[in-house]
Amino acid sequence: MVAEVKDLCGQNGQCCSEMQNQLQQIDAFIDELAKQGSLDGKLIAILHKAQEIVGYLPDEVQAHVARRLSLSPAKVFGVVTFYSYFSRVPRGKYAVDVCMGTACFVVGADAVLEECKKVLGIESGGVTDDHMFSLNALRCVGACGLAPLVLVNGKLYGRIKVDEVKGVLESYKEGGAQ
Repeated sequence: MVAEVKDLCGQNGQCCSEMQNQLQQIDAFIDELAKQGSLDGKLIAILHKAQEIVGYLPDEVQAHVARRLSLSPAKVFGVVTFYSYFSRVPRGKYAVDVCMGTACFVVGADAVLEECKKVLGIESGGVTDDHMFSLNALRCVGACGLAPLVLVNGKLYGRIKVDEVKGVLESYKEGGAQ
């Protein structure tokens, strides 16, 4: 594990204990799953947990998971890039996701996304300078009956109207909507 941590932290080998701790948490999760049986079919669950621990899935974490599961890094990368839930770049403390699936788009998700961009001052895929918010447009979250919808750290705001966006986001700035 020490060699892997050095690989993750750059050529100089100086690594913060936080990264080592995060990898140990991922390994503990994998070990716990392994006790329950085969790890076949558990890649998505492991990636979810890794993203929860690290905050995103950088290439190095993907490679670590691939090694632990005896998978090719390309297989892990393919899963990470296929599912819009996974992020390969750091996300803000509050991850704002706007569903742009067909049902959401038809009832105004594009205007909701534009309002989010305006309120946060960032483009989709971006992070605010203070790292409080990140913004992403998702393909579909599977809650079409609540279209259009926004998720903030997984909390769903369904049937959201453009004039409600600022209030929702402001409540997180104030710390009240957690």
